[in-house]
Amino acid sequence: MKPALIVALDVPTIKEMEEVLGRLPDSIEWYKVGLELFCAGGPAILEPLKKRNKKIFLDLKLHDIPHTVANAVKTAASHGVSLMTVHAIGGRAMLEAAAEAARECSNPPKLVAVTTLTSLSQEDFTDLGITRSVSDQALALGELAISSGIDGLVTSAHEAGALRKKFPQALLVTPGIRMPGGDVADQKRVATPAFAVQQGATHLVVGRPILQAENPSAAAAAIFADIKNAS
Repeated sequence: MKPALIVALDVPTIKEMEEVLGRLPDSIEWYKVGLELFCAGGPAILEPLKKRNKKIFLDLKLHDIPHTVANAVKTAASHGVSLMTVHAIGGRAMLEAAAEAARECSNPPKLVAVTTLTSLSQEDFTDLGITRSVSDQALALGELAISSGIDGLVTSAHEAGALRKKFPQALLVTPGIRMPGGDVADQKRVATPAFAVQQGATHLVVGRPILQAENPSAAAAAIFADIKNAS
């Protein structure tokens, strides 16, 4: 599978989303809609992307009782979503319900489970009472998700290599992507596009390095080039 770039539309309004779309090349096929933007406009926020025939990654990190999550998956699928997130820590029953719900859809979305947020470090794990290392937690929750029928995992590029070896067919979605020397902002486990691809990532999520660039189109082109060089 050729690694895909997903541009994260981490903006607060549909107006700003439209401005971003107007500044980026049509070669970008994938866009991520997260909590901030979805809460601003609901499902209607997806319409401009569908009109442009873009693939939508709905990143709401579903984590609730199995019945609720299953219904949310079906509803999202009805809005033309291609990829969406659930939290692996929601447990086996929730993950299995989500996977079954996706399979029942006429246009099934792919589901990827969040193992560990890239904003968390080992120190944060201590605060949360988690005794596993970040890497061990990713592997354990990855096993739980994949064995429950989930299509792939959301993971830092630093855990992607181990996950790729363990789950050779899984989708691996890596946020926290930065070009060399880029501002890491609130991310703690970042990586370059080339490193993520070399570790087995199938989808690379990039937000601020493109959206906040003086020339977003040029920033996207640089990331595409780094992905191509590593592929």
